[in-house]
Amino acid sequence: MEYRKVLIKYGGNAMINEELKLAIAQKIKSLQDHGSQVILVHGGGPFINKSLEEAGIKTQFFDGHRHTSQEALRCIEKTLKGEVNSSLVNLLNKQGLKAVGLSGKDGQLAIAQKRWHQGKNEKGEATRLDLGQVGDVKVVNSKLPELLLENGFTPVVTCIASDENGNDFNINGDVFAGKIAAALKVDAYIVLTDVDGLYLDFPDPASILKEVKVKEMGSYFGTVIKGGMIPKIESCLAAVDAGVRKAVILNGTRPDQISDYIINHQSIGTTITQ
Repeated sequence: MEYRKVLIKYGGNAMINEELKLAIAQKIKSLQDHGSQVILVHGGGPFINKSLEEAGIKTQFFDGHRHTSQEALRCIEKTLKGEVNSSLVNLLNKQGLKAVGLSGKDGQLAIAQKRWHQGKNEKGEATRLDLGQVGDVKVVNSKLPELLLENGFTPVVTCIASDENGNDFNINGDVFAGKIAAALKVDAYIVLTDVDGLYLDFPDPASILKEVKVKEMGSYFGTVIKGGMIPKIESCLAAVDAGVRKAVILNGTRPDQISDYIINHQSIGTTITQ
């Protein structure tokens, strides 16, 4: 199976370790050398936390979701675009790629809409929480990344986007990446995490779910799939439902897994298909 178009969601410890960052950049170059077009989508949680702290902006969380004020968003955008995205572009270019830094705002790549968090109060009643400048992806316009890919460029996209009225929003990186993968109908949507896949019995490597169908995933939520893995898996399911051939959970702290999966066709990680 050939993987002509691959989207990699980059995050976790692989983003804050310089050796791992370099190794992943080299793997992306290797994929391109083997004929794959690669799109890199990233967030930057640890960098955001640090910049907000340095700016003296306190963060409130509701059910684990960060409330984002206008002031916080300005700091987040500056960090994601000016620090994280810029450094990734620089690193990829050093490996011989032609990386282009983007956010959802560029070329109206993504149109956002405000996201309301559905929660419950102390009585167990449904509530709707205002998370400030936190958004979802309403529409993806894939023309710009497709144009770049067709001309040998590597889009590096961070998860900030505006709505039709120009209001800016911070969007969960996993949600954002899944929507981009779906719009581009990539052959493989790779989500880099800090583990080797989905475990039925963590950390027993023999218990990793190798291949799972979309219709089978529901039974694993709350047991196998919990915490930070939930938005990752939800983005994978949405992408596959929208036409992505397969979504894959790989370990970003073991960069060889990227080339082993795409180039060498090894059975590693957890693959989700229709």
